[in-house]
Amino acid sequence: MNRRSRLAVLLLVVGLSACGVEDTPVPAPPAAPEITGGAAPAAQDCTNKLQSYAPTADPLAIPGGSTMATIRQRGRLIAGVSADTYLLGARNPVSGQIEGFDIDIVRQIAKAIFGDETKYQLRVITAADRIPVLQNHEVDIVARNMSITCDRWKQIAFSAEYYESGQKILVRKGSDITGLSSLAGHKVCAPLGTSSMDNLIRLAPDAIPVGSDNHTGCLVLLQEGQVDAITGDDTVLAGLASQDPYAVVLDEDPFTQEPYGIGIPPDDVDMVRFVNGVLEGMRSDGAWDASYAHWLQPTLGKSAGQPQPQYGRTP
Repeated sequence: MNRRSRLAVLLLVVGLSACGVEDTPVPAPPAAPEITGGAAPAAQDCTNKLQSYAPTADPLAIPGGSTMATIRQRGRLIAGVSADTYLLGARNPVSGQIEGFDIDIVRQIAKAIFGDETKYQLRVITAADRIPVLQNHEVDIVARNMSITCDRWKQIAFSAEYYESGQKILVRKGSDITGLSSLAGHKVCAPLGTSSMDNLIRLAPDAIPVGSDNHTGCLVLLQEGQVDAITGDDTVLAGLASQDPYAVVLDEDPFTQEPYGIGIPPDDVDMVRFVNGVLEGMRSDGAWDASYAHWLQPTLGKSAGQPQPQYGRTP
């Protein structure tokens, strides 16, 4: 694919994401009932951001009146996802379906609720949308390479960590940028509303930050010569580099730790426990390993394995 064709494809993907296109594997029934899950948990000090709510003794049980029962009654799980984060959540140009490592987790959660992994609806959102759509109960979960942070715990709830990523830098081949310390005076792109942008401003104060709605938009800016580098999670940058032969991820250790968690509305503690039960099941039956091997291993290499969960948080 030549540069002009590649750019056109990327612009098309950006346009689809910006329009909020939804992928609906099952027909949407009318008048979805209000999602409930009990009173919101009290504000807590965040001494361990990775600490989540432990699964129940019967981790995949769906009691009457629970958040999961409400979702089952509606007939589909609604998940906020990316449609342009290659390998994690991206629209297949042939089938038109959104697929990737994060989407596999959505499918596992749907299977646990319905016994059918196709009963889900994907709502395409930007990185900046992730917290608002959960707070407003517009989605049941967000599976969009979302880093767990203490600040975010004040606004939403998280599952246990399901993947450990880290922030790196992507540049054009032949660039004089060699690492974080050489970003001074260079225009560096990161999506708005992300920890990647926050870390760039904090760790490279002499760089010139440039925002975009998503990393695909950053890649377009890099290809057009409007920015000198892109920063983001290694998973995301690996996906970008695999789409552009002139883009490379710098061979250096990540300068942050980015633990991914499934975002969940803060008052749906029962749903957090349920999702953690699903993640435990993916560990025991090999579903997590299989998904990693299919989507991420060809680019990122052999995995260190699914992260061990940390529990103990109380409502």
